[in-house]
Amino acid sequence: MDFAKTNLPAFAFSGLLILATHTGLPAQSPPDLAQQIAEVMSQGPSGKAHQRFIHAKGIVCQGTFQASPGAVAISRASHLAGGSVPVTVRFSDGAPDISVADNSPDASPRGVAIRFGSDRGTDVMAISHNGFVVGTGEEFLALQKAIAATDSSKPHPLPVEAFLGSHPKALKFVQELNHVPVSFATESFYSNNAFVFVNSKEEKQTGRYQIIPENGARYLDEAAAKAMSPNFLSEELRTRLARTPAKFRLLLQLANPGDPTNDSSIVWPDDRRKVELGIITIASVVPDSAAAEREFAFDPTRLVDGIELSDDPLPALRSRVYVYSVAGRHRK
Repeated sequence: MDFAKTNLPAFAFSGLLILATHTGLPAQSPPDLAQQIAEVMSQGPSGKAHQRFIHAKGIVCQGTFQASPGAVAISRASHLAGGSVPVTVRFSDGAPDISVADNSPDASPRGVAIRFGSDRGTDVMAISHNGFVVGTGEEFLALQKAIAATDSSKPHPLPVEAFLGSHPKALKFVQELNHVPVSFATESFYSNNAFVFVNSKEEKQTGRYQIIPENGARYLDEAAAKAMSPNFLSEELRTRLARTPAKFRLLLQLANPGDPTNDSSIVWPDDRRKVELGIITIASVVPDSAAAEREFAFDPTRLVDGIELSDDPLPALRSRVYVYSVAGRHRK
């Protein structure tokens, strides 16, 4: 498929800035890299079913965010200035297949996408692993090609095994995806991408988001996980929220001088300062989650004044790939 000829109208879909409106892409992202990634990923289950390239299966919720008093010292972003701000939250399994079972190994890493504000807010996207699988778009394309070329009936090493064997951080990422949460509400999430935060004094600090359940992360043991139904995470969340809201702490891990900010696969040491930006309170599942899933397109470059892109190349590249994903799942 020639994605350059996709009939994508020049409009903002649910606040998503369409490709033509994005500027300032880092030099590490060649103009055709997003298209190459999209073409490979569209050949999988998501491309055939008109669904998201990854994190296809999810549930959309609504709630509020209350900034901490000290958040304004970090950034002048409107949602960090105080007061209650509405949020839309999508939890998801990581697979490109909407039929994946929640307790399947293919469901990891799980994801969360949060839109702060009902108008021109900002989006935060995170996964349930501290550190991304690769650090560059070229490596991600190579990984997707290896996955697409893998046929389990062929001799070892398979293409994906060869890739993991030559990329130790990617191998570590895969090996650590071995836990199943009790609930979406008991999972910890990490943005991995670095952003620059600017306060009213024009002081700048670089940080990465962490989204931590207020009462701590909780996981199922192997036997309990196997006994769960294929859709237990969404079922459990609906039941939980009918009783009581779910709360997460929005933290920002700040980089020390010399910490790499352009490689999301490198985890910063845990002793780096963490600032609590506020509390996310998830009140309920939206009335029609399926319709909301089709409508919402989250974008890591959707930012407000006070938050800027860093030298991390992946948010801008991801934004471009998501445009192709949106076009694919809305194609008739």
